[in-house]
Amino acid sequence: LPGTAPDLEKRKQIFGQNFIPPKKPKTFLQLVWEALQDVTLIILEIAAIISLGLSFYHPPGEGNEGCATAQGGAEDEGEAEAGWIEGAAILLSVICVVLVTAFNDWSKEKQFRGLQSRIEQEQKFTVVRAGQVVQIPVAEIVVGDIAQVKYGDLLPADGLFIQGNDLKIDESSLTGESDQVRKSVDKDPMLLSGTHVMEGSGRMLVTAVGVNSQTGIIFTLLGAGGEEEEKKDKKGVKKGDGLQLPAADGAAASNAADSANASLVNGKMQDGNVDASQSKGNPFVLTSICGP
Repeated sequence: LPGTAPDLEKRKQIFGQNFIPPKKPKTFLQLVWEALQDVTLIILEIAAIISLGLSFYHPPGEGNEGCATAQGGAEDEGEAEAGWIEGAAILLSVICVVLVTAFNDWSKEKQFRGLQSRIEQEQKFTVVRAGQVVQIPVAEIVVGDIAQVKYGDLLPADGLFIQGNDLKIDESSLTGESDQVRKSVDKDPMLLSGTHVMEGSGRMLVTAVGVNSQTGIIFTLLGAGGEEEEKKDKKGVKKGDGLQLPAADGAAASNAADSANASLVNGKMQDGNVDASQSKGNPFVLTSICGP
């Protein structure tokens, strides 16, 4: 591969960038609503509303009392006029707690996203382009690059193991199994993003990046897939009589997502078999573009 700027741009357009869009952050109002769901605050809100209601409630016939109770009635009237202060104080306290909690959550999420983006920008990986070994940011890795992997690396993309010595990978982040998997060119050469290199070193041909990699597929199923199903459920409820059809579609989508998750968790990728979901990053597609 030439590795020129037009060639890299073409591969980015065809196979995508090595970037997984983050989940949409929650707005401040959403955080306020979540803070209001606390059981203690709900009890305090109910107590404050009841207190305010009783403070403004005056039973009928109070004006017909005798003159003998005029002095005591004046004191009671003063207390009744100031009775709303208790309920208002409770409501004010609840509002302050909710706003402080929501602001803390919002600031923490903002700091976390800033730190995560800084780490992603500073993280670099070694690749071979145009016969030269260079270090580039992980986000600039494209399909067709030859990446050098070594002990301690976190694989940023999916690829085929093409050269190396005694390479062992920890795939527990995908399969849940703690046993290290030995990779070889002849048997099980598939390297998956999100896994760690535990022993050895070698080179891999990048075949899938970003949302087309295994990590991207998992994030898509856990994030965007859930939001789409919630939208479908809401649409199905609005349709009334047509509720059964959207519900069936939602069930089918849920089953498909579960089966996809199960296939990823089981980790049954032996003898270099590549999942059909990686058709965009398939080496056969790559060879058809780049030529024999």
